[in-house]
Amino acid sequence: MGKVVAALSMSLDGFVADENDGVGELFGWHQNGDVEVPSADPRRVFHVSKASAGFLRHALTGTGALICGRRLFDRTDGWGGRHPAGCPVFVVSHTVPGGWPRPDSETSFHPDAITALEAAQDTAGERTVSVSTPALTQQYLDAGLLDELVVSLVPVLLGAGVSFFREQEVGPIRLADPDVIEGTGVTHLTYRVLR
Repeated sequence: MGKVVAALSMSLDGFVADENDGVGELFGWHQNGDVEVPSADPRRVFHVSKASAGFLRHALTGTGALICGRRLFDRTDGWGGRHPAGCPVFVVSHTVPGGWPRPDSETSFHPDAITALEAAQDTAGERTVSVSTPALTQQYLDAGLLDELVVSLVPVLLGAGVSFFREQEVGPIRLADPDVIEGTGVTHLTYRVLR
């Protein structure tokens, strides 16, 4: 079975979105370089630094399934039915939005985080299951189900917004020393969760 990895861009003061759910300050690194990285969706092409290109290519091609919450799904309009990684998307939600599921999209809806993770792991096989929301990250950390934390640390202080980490139910959670990739306008930190 593949790893379960939470991967988010974060400000230096710990936020993954501003007070209005905006991520512009945190995702600028996706378009601040001269190396083109295509995604599975031809409408989305990234232009990043050489260092970030290797990191991003690995993330896009290594992901076998993505788990998100309903808020992110709604905010992105379901990525138009196709996530940039080209993988199936598993949405944790108590309700299914109108118009979904769609026959042209590998998006499914699950009532809780554990059901979504089990379905995502079955689909991903040996590939990575990527978790892309802070609340789900915390649930999987608390349950001992997360293998890695990947923080793309952006040199900005937002001052307020959506925190990556909240109060833990279980702690402390210890992490191994990070693998570090220094990009332009971002530092990619990969931490293995110690058990």
